[in-house]
Amino acid sequence: MDTLKMRSDNELVAAFIAGNNEAFDTLLSRYQDRLYSYIQYYIHNRDLADDLFQETFVKAIVCLRQGGYQESGYFYAWLTRIAHNLLIDHLRAERHDEVQYADDGATLWNDNPQLLDSSRESELITEQVLEDVKRLVEHLPEEQREMVQLRYYQGLSFKEIAALTGVSINTALGRMRYAILNMRRLAKSHHISLETL
Repeated sequence: MDTLKMRSDNELVAAFIAGNNEAFDTLLSRYQDRLYSYIQYYIHNRDLADDLFQETFVKAIVCLRQGGYQESGYFYAWLTRIAHNLLIDHLRAERHDEVQYADDGATLWNDNPQLLDSSRESELITEQVLEDVKRLVEHLPEEQREMVQLRYYQGLSFKEIAALTGVSINTALGRMRYAILNMRRLAKSHHISLETL
């Protein structure tokens, strides 16, 4: 085990893939405190933080065994990205659970057909705009692309985006502003309407 501690992350990954489970234990002990602190910074519920921490390492093990890790020398960054994605999934599920229901369990929208119709029309317009955005977003710089993805496709607030990406709210807002300006310029040249932006 002591000799394993001297090895690089990539050497430990290779050893684990080759069947040495102690190599992964070494990686776990190397990064567990930092990763747990990262998760707990966003999730203030200890039980949930524990679950997400364990799920991160389970996904990492599965991914390593399936050959999904590209040797880059940044194992911790890769591990953090797995945790980051799990945190986003959790936030999205939490937002979905906040939908209000009537006493009989039906959503409140079902009580008013006019609201339902106008809501569906609005959904269709939004879906079309998001499809157009999806085509345009491919031409944006990586940082701006990430902002659009988190804001429009995952429905996160700027506060949530700033926390998950490790930037200030002003930086997140600035990146989104430039992304929108760039998309509007592209949309204008391609005659695409992005009125909801």
